[in-house]
Formats: sequence, C-alpha cells, structure tokens
Amino acid sequence: MPFNRKPKTDKVVARKGLVICNIGDGKGKTTAAMGQAARASGAGLSVYILQFVKAAAPKEGEKRQSGEWPLSNEINFFNEARVGSRMGKIVCEQVGAGFVGILGDRKEKEIHIREALRGLGLAREVIVSGGYQLVILDEILSAVDLGLLTQDDIINLIKNKPENVHLMLTGHKKYPRIFKFCDTVTEMKALKHAYYEGILAQRGIDF
Repeated sequence: MPFNRKPKTDKVVARKGLVICNIGDGKGKTTAAMGQAARASGAGLSVYILQFVKAAAPKEGEKRQSGEWPLSNEINFFNEARVGSRMGKIVCEQVGAGFVGILGDRKEKEIHIREALRGLGLAREVIVSGGYQLVILDEILSAVDLGLLTQDDIINLIKNKPENVHLMLTGHKKYPRIFKFCDTVTEMKALKHAYYEGILAQRGIDF
C-alpha cells in the first residue's frame, strides 16, 4: 500500500512518547537507531541503549567466545565521548551472548534465553525509571525471531511504557501484532548487499 502523506486526522499532538520500529533484511536498522540516539542526546534527552543478542566486549584478560563478534564502534564513540552539559547522556549495555546457532556459536540455547530474559527485566526497569527519555532496544525483535522472547513480552513492554518515554525497537521479521502498538514502522529492504557479493563486514562501516 502506498505511503499516505496526509494525516488521518486534523488533530495535532504536540508531545507524545513514540514507539518506533526498524525492521527488515536490509542494512541500517541499528545504524539508524544509533543516529536517533545522537539526535536525541543533541536535543538534551537522555538515552539508554540496550542491545539484545549482541555480546558485550570481553573483560581484560578474557577472549571472545565462539559466536561473539566485536561490538559496533558507535558504542565505543558513545562510551568515550565527553558529553557537554547541554547534551543528554547516552548509556549503552549489552544483554546477549552473541549469535545464536550460527557463525561458530556453541553455547546452549538456555544461555541465550537467560540473557534475553535478563535484558527484558532490565528494559522494564529502565523504561519506567524516569531517567531516560529515549530507550532503544536494539535487536529485541531478533530475540523474538530466535525464540528467546515472545511477541507478548514486547507488547507488554509497550503497554507499560510511560506516556513521555520514546521507545525504539529493531529486528528483522514483521510482527503485525506488535506493529499495532507502534507509531512508526520502517522496513529496510536489501536490494543489494556487499556480503552476498563475497565482501566481509568492514570496520567503521558495518561495525
């Protein structure tokens, strides 16, 4: 169905905590979410980025385990940037154990489920904490794809969100039940991708 640029109503809402969802098989879902974080911080909003499925960087002296890839470098930027007084803070955390069942992953699925449920609990706390105006749950819909979380888990998060908090979700598959509770849904469709041409992910571009 073509995008209708004319609002459905003449009533204008000046301020509302939006639920925004980026999905699809194309590149750019997380990249767009990180750009949203930078924009929100520039406007003075505090941002919490919670990344599902993606494993945290290993502690000093530890090595990455199978299925764990390096964190995207925008996280390095947010962690190291000296945010001025007019900027909102950006907090980043990972609640994943890496890829699930692919790219060398040899962890029991229960480990991945446990991490996802831990993330779900943390997301609930952060959303209602009053400390953040934008909460980004990166790859939370991928956790649904993988059977780590359910659609009802996501819907309940949205339903219990305070009115003044913006919530952003990313993932791959379409979930019409979840979309009913979203204000903005963008599908990023891959027309061509370097990986399928035999080119590996490039540091600084893909991660």
